[in-house]
Amino acid sequence: MPAGSPDCARSPTRVPAAPGAPERTYPVGVTELRFTNEADASRYTLYRGDDLVGVLDYRDDGRTVAMTRAYTVPTFRGHGYAGDLVSRAVGELEQRGDRGVIPVCWYVADWFEANPAHRGLLKRTA
Repeated sequence: MPAGSPDCARSPTRVPAAPGAPERTYPVGVTELRFTNEADASRYTLYRGDDLVGVLDYRDDGRTVAMTRAYTVPTFRGHGYAGDLVSRAVGELEQRGDRGVIPVCWYVADWFEANPAHRGLLKRTA
């Protein structure tokens, strides 16, 4: 069945999440989710195949990363991509271990509220 068919949106499939994150459900046909840090554009991105799914904008001052906007392309909303994008960005920052996070965006703040194991990364100000 083609990924763009109407039944695709109604037939979810399980995709393994990042270590420690809950399993996510995505539409059938999802073959590849690709996370990138486009540092020159100050944004993290998530692609499904060749399609841009979401963007997480940030400001990095060398000590903290202020996450300023989480955006999911409207046609991809409702499938957990924004949470996956924030989870992957936080995971990358935790792995680096040299920066804290200021959740300027309401969605990012809500994500940290729902994921208390990652709150040690939070900073109040830059």
